[in-house]
Amino acid sequence: MALRRLTSIKVSGENSMSSWWKVKNPVKTMLNFILIYSARFAPSLRLKRFLYRLAGAKIGKGVSFGLGAVLDIFFPELIEIGDNSIIGYNSTILAHEFLIKELKTGQVKIGKGVMVGANCTVLAGVEIGDGACISACSLVNSDVPAGSFIGGVPAKIIKRNH
Repeated sequence: MALRRLTSIKVSGENSMSSWWKVKNPVKTMLNFILIYSARFAPSLRLKRFLYRLAGAKIGKGVSFGLGAVLDIFFPELIEIGDNSIIGYNSTILAHEFLIKELKTGQVKIGKGVMVGANCTVLAGVEIGDGACISACSLVNSDVPAGSFIGGVPAKIIKRNH
């Protein structure tokens, strides 16, 4: 499994999180928050897809989001989810990470027909191949080959081409 592809942004100040507003427009971030958290608890899958797309995420046809699933509010435009995938209950997909002296961002690509179980976290810069299955409560911190079944913290391959 490949390492994540991340871009580093140096920031000045106490830590990168304290300077988030220098990197991302606060008004756009507030709008993203409203759209993404509305989608998080919306009962309609169609409405969820619409709101996530409005925030800038690339969401394929027939993608389903479980209750409480949430996308990155700072960089939703870096998230792409392929057709007919499922993002499970209370899962989080991040496209950034705040570190002490820098902010890192990375595109997240989730393929077609992917199943991300409940309570998973997908980190910035990860690619998940078509047809992969992620076990519940997993931390996805590296690429996932197409058709594989992974799980754990951090997630490891349990079975290839299931």
